[in-house]
Amino acid sequence: MSTTDTGTDAPATGTADTGTEAAAWSTDPYADALRAGRGPLFLRRTDGWLLPLDVERWCARADAADLSALHRCEGAVLDIGCGPGRLVAALAARGRQALGVDVSEAAVERTLRLGGTALHRSVFDPLPGEGRWGTVLLVDGNIGIGGDPAGLLRRAAGLLRHGGLIIAETAPVDIDERVRVRVDDGRHPPADGARATGSHFPWARLGTPALLRYGRAIGWQPVDQWEAAGRPFVALRRSTARVTRQSAEHTNSAAVTSSQRARNPSGDRAAYGS
Repeated sequence: MSTTDTGTDAPATGTADTGTEAAAWSTDPYADALRAGRGPLFLRRTDGWLLPLDVERWCARADAADLSALHRCEGAVLDIGCGPGRLVAALAARGRQALGVDVSEAAVERTLRLGGTALHRSVFDPLPGEGRWGTVLLVDGNIGIGGDPAGLLRRAAGLLRHGGLIIAETAPVDIDERVRVRVDDGRHPPADGARATGSHFPWARLGTPALLRYGRAIGWQPVDQWEAAGRPFVALRRSTARVTRQSAEHTNSAAVTSSQRARNPSGDRAAYGS
């Protein structure tokens, strides 16, 4: 097990979201899909286009493609947008120090049931061990969180130790797309009695070329690229000293207006012990 000190006893602080991305991921139909372990589930763009979400794979055990990423992790691992926790649980089973963060209570609950450790919190909230994590994971499309890839990469820089690693999964096509989406079960219009699916929130989809462009522009260098089971991955390493105060302030300012921002303080304390 890694002996890296990630400050796991850090107090839970931050502000509550008023109801966009965090609320969307925390309510039906996403929560229902995670509890059932299956879809259908989509991100629906404002023009009606549907992006399928692979709930069944997320709720299964870590597969060979997942393991190809986990084997490259260094030090203590922070899984941003951990979902139902298969990666955190797989790392824990191998004796690795790992923490998942997710704005969905259902995701955190499932991670805990699998034996992983998770916080009900946004990546843009204060997190334990900032500046001391060895690896940040951004898989299953989570490079799109907040709809601002550069801002998310800056945030990751503040979470990682000097020389830390990002392992990101990219879209299997050359794309650089910023959109507004909502979580949707594919019923249009909803069946009688179906509950609202939440508000639209900003999201991004990046292929590998776009991620490399964003990364290089703010001091990340690619150290590995590979594909497993049709899923492309990129490993980026910080090439500069710890993020500057100016960059941190930029990220914090952006975080106020972006949407993936909520946590539940009491839920955090229950989910993540000392």
